[in-house]
Amino acid sequence: MLGLTALGLAILVAWDSATPADNSPPTMIALAILGDSSSHSYQDSLSFPPGSADRGGVFHARTFQWTEALARLRGHELNPGPWVRWGRADQIAWLRDLIGLHAGRTPRKEDYLYNFANSGATCRNLMGGPLQRHSQAPRLVELMDHDPGRWRNGVVVIRIGNNDWSALLDDQARDPRAPRVRAAAAYCAEQIAAAIRLIHAAHPKTRILLVGTDNEVNEPAIDKRYPAAAIANIQTAFDDFNAQLRELASTDARIAFFDLGAWFEGLWGRRAPDGTAAFKTVTIGGKLRVTNTVGDEPTNAELADHHGGLVWNALWAQSLVMRLREAFDLPLTPISDEEVARFVTTQ
Repeated sequence: MLGLTALGLAILVAWDSATPADNSPPTMIALAILGDSSSHSYQDSLSFPPGSADRGGVFHARTFQWTEALARLRGHELNPGPWVRWGRADQIAWLRDLIGLHAGRTPRKEDYLYNFANSGATCRNLMGGPLQRHSQAPRLVELMDHDPGRWRNGVVVIRIGNNDWSALLDDQARDPRAPRVRAAAAYCAEQIAAAIRLIHAAHPKTRILLVGTDNEVNEPAIDKRYPAAAIANIQTAFDDFNAQLRELASTDARIAFFDLGAWFEGLWGRRAPDGTAAFKTVTIGGKLRVTNTVGDEPTNAELADHHGGLVWNALWAQSLVMRLREAFDLPLTPISDEEVARFVTTQ
């Protein structure tokens, strides 16, 4: 029995133990991501195999998520790590955690090394806990500890909460300050604060950008589900939650907030007071007209599976660079409108 136990431990230690190396210049600004499907790379062929209806459908090969757009437009300045197939099954990661070994990223996916976001993640996946699947922040910090010098000028983007929030949409519509709504907001804020403390305890100079949640009021067909009063309630709940994130960011110069709702309104506008759609059209390069509609063609802001489309993500990458410059004085080259136009029209 002892021999079998020892053999099992030896296999566990050896199982998928190699952490991919990052051979990029240390002068590049390291960029890590904690989050959900909003930040899980679309070209992950393990999660979204060719021919899948997800993440662009027939346009999948030319549909990129924001980290993929950013790597293509500013990959010489921002470093999300090499593109790798890496990670461990939940059971193996849990067992390695149990005996004090580096667990690595879970689940296994094809993505940038420092991207720990995974589809379906909720705020409980940030810190995890006993028997918790996909705990992101502790495993990212383990990886950061391998090369701490790289993170003295690094950035961690935390963009999570959409799955917690969208699950309570009916509650928000009835009462934006209902106990379940307030509890979910408080829990997410607590988990995000805990992740920040964990990162800064090990890497005190690392900057952290908190991204607000997607505003469900901007969903193209939400007015077919809810009357104007309910839509106003959802907006109030959204504002309350983002106020908590904004307050959290204001406590420390190493933390900044990205207002995703304001970003969307600056491009596509907002609903009319009666809740009906009154969105604008965004024109790219003088030719490509992008509306706040759903579909896999690049003329839609959202994909058919309701994730951000190619133009959405390219424009968000452009704004993210500007926010990192403004908030942390990072030496990043702004992404011009012309670059965005070339990127989205030549894919």
